[in-house]
Order: sequence, then structure tokens, then C-alpha cells
Amino acid sequence: MKRDSRLSSVLHALLHMAQSDAPMTSGALARCLATNPVVVRRTMGFLRRAGLVASDRGQAGGWRIARDLSTITLRDLHLALEEPGIFAIGHRNAAPDCLVEQAVNAALDATLAEAEALLLRRMGEVTLADLAEDFARRHASRSAHDKETGHDA
Repeated sequence: MKRDSRLSSVLHALLHMAQSDAPMTSGALARCLATNPVVVRRTMGFLRRAGLVASDRGQAGGWRIARDLSTITLRDLHLALEEPGIFAIGHRNAAPDCLVEQAVNAALDATLAEAEALLLRRMGEVTLADLAEDFARRHASRSAHDKETGHDA
């Protein structure tokens, strides 16, 4: 089963945007994500409608983050992307006559609803600022390691 990777891609793009001093074009973001600029524009359109990013036209135009990183959560992005449910587990038959299948559906529904609520709550606690800080730590650590080993880029 293919997983939906739009949230992961958006996080990748937004962290690149957070590191940039200027708006980033769809083409530049597409190169970062190894995808097509049309895919970037379509995806960023969801975020723009949610007020998370803005776009500027013209020579110096491109995409920029419209809010402080500490105010944008993984949950905000998930909801803005209008992604499908968190889990791809479903019923064999949504409206069964069989009492066994009704019991199975009820158990799955309750369990998945509880798990999804927990995951969405946790996603609401993780901000883009958290991810940017983690990236900065990793970058500093790699830079220090590269200097120690003589692998300066």
C-alpha cells in the first residue's frame, strides 16, 4: 500500500523556506523535493488557503511562510492538506447485516478513533519551530563532525 507523503514533503519544503532569506519559487522547492513545480504549486495552494504560506508574484516572487514557525503545528498542516484519515484500515463492509461483522466494525471504529485522536493531539504539540531547531542541531553536529574529520564541504 502506498502511503500519502504530502505532509512529509510539505514539512521538507517549509524547513527549506524557513532557512531562506527570500521567497522560494515553485521551481526551487521542486528541486529540493525532487518533484514537479506543478505539484508544489498545487500543494502550497492548500497551505495558502489555510493562511500558512503566502506567495508573491514577479521577479523576486515565490512562496514564503506567512506565520511564525512556533504557531504552525503538524496538525495544522495535516488539516490544511485535507489529507485522508490517519489510518488506511477500513471495514470489509461498511453496512453489514452480519452481527459478527457489526461487532468487528464497532471494535475497529472505536480503536481507530481513539488512536487517531491521540495522534492528532500529539501532532498539535509539534511545531515547525521544533523541527527547525532539530534541523539546526543536526546541521551543527554534522558541521562539527566534518571539521573534525577533515570533510569540509
